[in-house]
Amino acid sequence: MKSVELSAISVLIWGLTVCGGQAAFGASLLGWGYDGWDLDGLPDGNDFVVVAAAYCHNLAIRSDGSIVGWGRNDCGQTNVPAANDFTAIAAGDYHSLALKSDGSIAGWGRNDYNQVTVPEGNDFVAIAAGCYHSLALKSDGSICAWGNNSWGVANPPEGNDFVAVAAGYCHNLALKSDGTIVGWGANDYGQITAPDGNDFVAIDVGDYHSLALKSNGSVKCWGRNDYGQAAAPEGNDFVAISAGDFHNLALRFNGSVVGWGRNDYGQATVPVPKHLLAIAAGGYHSVALTKCADYPAMDFNKDCQVDFQDFRIFCMSWLECNLDPPEACWE
Repeated sequence: MKSVELSAISVLIWGLTVCGGQAAFGASLLGWGYDGWDLDGLPDGNDFVVVAAAYCHNLAIRSDGSIVGWGRNDCGQTNVPAANDFTAIAAGDYHSLALKSDGSIAGWGRNDYNQVTVPEGNDFVAIAAGCYHSLALKSDGSICAWGNNSWGVANPPEGNDFVAVAAGYCHNLALKSDGTIVGWGANDYGQITAPDGNDFVAIDVGDYHSLALKSNGSVKCWGRNDYGQAAAPEGNDFVAISAGDFHNLALRFNGSVVGWGRNDYGQATVPVPKHLLAIAAGGYHSVALTKCADYPAMDFNKDCQVDFQDFRIFCMSWLECNLDPPEACWE
């Protein structure tokens, strides 16, 4: 395979890349673990490009920019807005957020702490939903927070050099442009005591633990470890991470997935054999995007800049379907 150094841009893509407003690929949904709350009612279709999982509900974006939701809906968290201009989604415990193509945010679901009363503006580039609070990253690199402020989770750090945010039950993480990590909120398990280093490219948080992906493809974990959720898997070929409440998933370069942590419902037992394209760990369940199809040839220098994640998906799709990969996959 082509050797490509991981970068913040390539690894932080959640789901499948969209170029020029159109998804480069579409995929179907795969789920495992706890199947209550209608979590096993996966929407039909093979046009999904982004997926997100929460405590008791899930969200996914289709290639046309529309959103579907399924799972528990006692707070309206799966009553998605009727529009087709969404580019990112975030699922909190009982609320949901979506980022629109114009840079504005939509919110729905439980709102007793104003967690879905989104800030005005169209300069947002990323979102994260916690238990009863929400975060957003602005185009100037600053962080906006709203909702419940227990443990100070809605008091984000100052600065305009942030490139990613992650929200959990009672703590948050932010990734800076220099590759370092900042944490705030509860720290009773050391979950915001980020490891030293400036080579991190992706972050995520669970209820009381934290994950980070390094530029060399290895995974770092810290915080609460009663289910082994802070015991990182070995290897340096990981390209994406996802933290659930008490379990985690990590996607390898070859499309396989490693799960660890709490597993009483099989949420960390990844179905095999599967070559997955994107992962999302929820409360007691997991969701992923997968597809086996004869993808059309891609022009890597036309229409849009194809990055590391696109290239991995492109090459793995040919191998998974027992097709002869283009020569570019072996350069």
